[in-house]
Amino acid sequence: MLKRSSLFFRNQDGTVLVIALLIILLLALIGLASVSGSLFEIKLSGNKRGATDAFYNADSGIQVVTSNLANFDSSKYDAANQYQYSKDASNINPTGANILILRDTMRSGAPRGLGMGATGSTGFIYFLVESTGQDQVESDQAKANCTIEQEVMRIVPTMQGGN
Repeated sequence: MLKRSSLFFRNQDGTVLVIALLIILLLALIGLASVSGSLFEIKLSGNKRGATDAFYNADSGIQVVTSNLANFDSSKYDAANQYQYSKDASNINPTGANILILRDTMRSGAPRGLGMGATGSTGFIYFLVESTGQDQVESDQAKANCTIEQEVMRIVPTMQGGN
C-alpha cells in the first residue's frame, strides 16, 4: 500500500494542466472585473454629461428671457400672473427649455440693501423666471432634467401727481 501511494504522488502527469487552468480562470476573472468597471465608468460619465447639458440648457433659457425687457410686460400675463414663454409662438427659444415667468404680486417696494427705499418716483415689479432644461441626446432613455429659478426685479417709473 505504501508503494502504491508513493507512486501516486510521484506521478505528476496533468499537474501543469490544472495549474494552467487555474491561472487562466484567475486572469479571466480579472478581465471581467476590469470590463465591468469600465462599463460602469462609461455610464457614469454619460450621466454626468447629460446632467451638465440639462443645466446649461436651463441656464441659457434664463439668459434668453432676461435679455429681453419685453418679456416682463404686464400685458402678456394671464389672470394667474403667469406667462408661458416657451408656449408663445412669437418668441424665439433656441434653447428648447420650458420657460415660465411668474409675476410676484405679493412683493412690493425696493429690495433691502439697494439704497432705494426712500425714492418715490420709481416702482418695483418682481418676477420669478423658471427654466427647465433637458438633455439633448436622442439616444438616452432617461433624460436628465434641470430646473433653475431666477428672481428678476423691474424698476419702473411711477406716475407723479400734480402735472
